[in-house]
Amino acid sequence: VQLQASGGGLVQAGGSLRLSCEAFGIIRRINNMGWYRQAPGKQRELVAAVSRAGSTNYADSVKGRFTVSRDNAKNSVYLQMNNLKPEDTAVYYCNADQDAHEYWGRGTLVTVSS
Repeated sequence: VQLQASGGGLVQAGGSLRLSCEAFGIIRRINNMGWYRQAPGKQRELVAAVSRAGSTNYADSVKGRFTVSRDNAKNSVYLQMNNLKPEDTAVYYCNADQDAHEYWGRGTLVTVSS
């Protein structure tokens, strides 16, 4: 399984971005999909995740601002990010699990200027 993410970029504080990620390859049944991020000098952290059934989980720091969703027919996961803050600046990684294996995308950079 390969994951290809897109949608990162530079935005001013208070702005919005939408990240997309599509899974390719041998797709049988992807369970959880989600987004992690890693800021310079920090560990990678969970941003948001969504189960196949649609249950969601968010980091406290993004609740109320970010929305994760998925389209199972397209093997895709999305992250709508609103009211972005400079502290949201990071490389965002798409994540998916299938058959007890975890897969990662290459990351897309999100930069929020103050």
